[in-house]
Amino acid sequence: MKKEPAGLLVLDKPKGWTSHQVVERARRLTRVRRIGHAGTLDPLATGVLVLLVGPATRLAAFLLGHDKRYQAVLRLGVATDTGDAEGRVLFERPVDIPREALEAVLRTFVGEIEQIPPAFAAIKVGGERLYEKARRGEPVTPRPRRVRIDALRLVAWEPPWATIEVVCSAGTYIRALARDIGERLGCGAHVADLRRLASGPFTIEMALAWATFEAAARAGTWSALLRPMAEGLPDWPPVTVPGPILERLRHGQAIPVADLPHPGPRLRVHGPEGALVALLERRGERWQPVRVFLGDP
Repeated sequence: MKKEPAGLLVLDKPKGWTSHQVVERARRLTRVRRIGHAGTLDPLATGVLVLLVGPATRLAAFLLGHDKRYQAVLRLGVATDTGDAEGRVLFERPVDIPREALEAVLRTFVGEIEQIPPAFAAIKVGGERLYEKARRGEPVTPRPRRVRIDALRLVAWEPPWATIEVVCSAGTYIRALARDIGERLGCGAHVADLRRLASGPFTIEMALAWATFEAAARAGTWSALLRPMAEGLPDWPPVTVPGPILERLRHGQAIPVADLPHPGPRLRVHGPEGALVALLERRGERWQPVRVFLGDP
């Protein structure tokens, strides 16, 4: 029986595709059904999109929380209902803002802030995504959420176009950030262009162009482009365990801390040849397996 491919595929998402479309096209090209992604990108956006292949789909819950880095071009003076260039224009206002004033406003968003997601968002409420309600013209009132902006830098200011770079927590909407910046400036704003430069440890320099991946898939060599699952878990300390513990983990059994001493709250366990075997979390005096991969790479 042929072994199922397993690993992470870091792509540079093309503009105009939804993340789901990327996944569906990857499934068709590779003939692998078990493919997911580790964090949605809007159709307008390009940049780092991490696909999870085979057993790696079971890492989704751990990779979705990665911090992100974006470069965005904001169009000041025009507000839209979606917060980006694909939306309906709500109003237009003149822009007469010195660079220093713009930078001062950007600084007010650094730190932990409360953000209201856009009405056209993929968040589910009552089992339905907000954008589905918004497209039908139904009133949508997203709940505020706490997000974190670690850095917000003005890269270029050519009125009315502002290019910014943002380092932020998972769950931050750059469209909402643009909207709020525009409101604070009194002129409105929306995202005209968005590029994800990093998602956790994965950077745009690592990302494969779609054409490169597609050519490899048609040649039957695409699996050589997969990265090990462990690369998505840099904050989980790695340990290599002996055979008896390995067998217990493969059967989902908890391990006494005395048998596997380590000071941290979680571990990434590898077999003797480097294969990722399990993820463990400490529960009292035992290591509890939260994912077991049965030796997949």
